[in-house]
Amino acid sequence: LYPTEIGGVKQYVAMTMNSVVGVGQDGALLWKAARPLGKVAICTTPVARDGIVFVSSAYGIGCTAYTISVSGGKFSADLRYEGKQMMNHHGGVILLDDHVFGLTENKMECIDFKTGKVVWSEKSVGKGSITFADGHFIVRSEKASKGEIALVEATPTAYKEKGRFALPDPSGKNTWAYPVVANGKLYIRNQGELYCYDVKAK
Repeated sequence: LYPTEIGGVKQYVAMTMNSVVGVGQDGALLWKAARPLGKVAICTTPVARDGIVFVSSAYGIGCTAYTISVSGGKFSADLRYEGKQMMNHHGGVILLDDHVFGLTENKMECIDFKTGKVVWSEKSVGKGSITFADGHFIVRSEKASKGEIALVEATPTAYKEKGRFALPDPSGKNTWAYPVVANGKLYIRNQGELYCYDVKAK
């Protein structure tokens, strides 16, 4: 669920296997929009702002954006754009200013939130998960055999990787837990282990 406000109405946006919905704080369905049927890993949280809702999933589905409007107390959802430029599997996308950042298959991409145009697309750590902290993205590969984690500058200018490291003892199994940053510490869960790194600036 992604909290947002459209037409002065607070609501939660959610994605299902074949639709995107807006639900009011009282649980009432405010609007519903169809999207291509997904069958596997329909789990990326939508992002929304200024009446625009963006969703993405993998396995050939891609991304879809809608313009949500309200008139006379009734909501409507109109297709804004769709395409396969952002096929996020499970690791989430981040809306920052006017751009959406996320991992799509084996690349990291930045696309224009309002138009869907690809701004840049570069090889990173492969399929995985992403989080944002202090002007940077922390990008984690799902491949625990490598356990790579990269620090990428949060900019639409270009893919700017500042460095990467690998977990000292990868489990050998894919891991899908998101990186977490709190109080200057980076937490990485790897199957039965939890790693903590001090990432506070000196």
